[in-house]
Amino acid sequence: MTNRVTGIILAGGASRRMGRNKALLDWGGIPMIAAIVRRLRSVADEIIIAANDRPLYAPFADRCVEDVFQNVGTLAGIHAGLQAAAHEVTLVVGCDMPFLNPAVLEWFVQASQSAEVVVLRRAGQLEPLHAVYRTSCLTVIEDAILAGERIAYSFYDRVRTRYVAPAEISDLDPTLCSFRNVNTPEEWNRAAAECLPQPAGHSGDFHLVGANSSRHAT
Repeated sequence: MTNRVTGIILAGGASRRMGRNKALLDWGGIPMIAAIVRRLRSVADEIIIAANDRPLYAPFADRCVEDVFQNVGTLAGIHAGLQAAAHEVTLVVGCDMPFLNPAVLEWFVQASQSAEVVVLRRAGQLEPLHAVYRTSCLTVIEDAILAGERIAYSFYDRVRTRYVAPAEISDLDPTLCSFRNVNTPEEWNRAAAECLPQPAGHSGDFHLVGANSSRHAT
């Protein structure tokens, strides 16, 4: 199903734990970020990548945007994406989440009908990079940034937030695999071994697709 929804991928970090640009790692023959875009496309008719290296990511999105507020982190990426979004409802995800489940994404979109933020909460932890944000959050996010706040969920108590319990989506994603990300070489190799077919003689070690391996992503 395609909705009037904007998909926003955050790709503005330094990939320090991975040691290289994780967004461009080979995932089944294509860059991981391209695989993420494919899944988002099933529920969103616009794709924005928020990153400060726009030329690197331009081939993968309808638009690439830079942070308005520099050196602020994830909150600035959410802000930049929302500011550029053509639609009121946006799905914000990280560039290291190749297990996105379109059915779960669609569920989150539907749950946003009476909320400005829809976010999973499990064991007291929030998943702000697999969440719905309405553009009505923009002013509150900007106020939070100007007040020196840097935590992605710091503004949730100032907007209508719908906290999702794992049990609510257990029929769609019983193990919450769609919220899984890959931040380290160990996580990457484990994920690739579990999910990607390995040709004979393949080491399983990750490698980049395309050029410019010194660039970084979230």
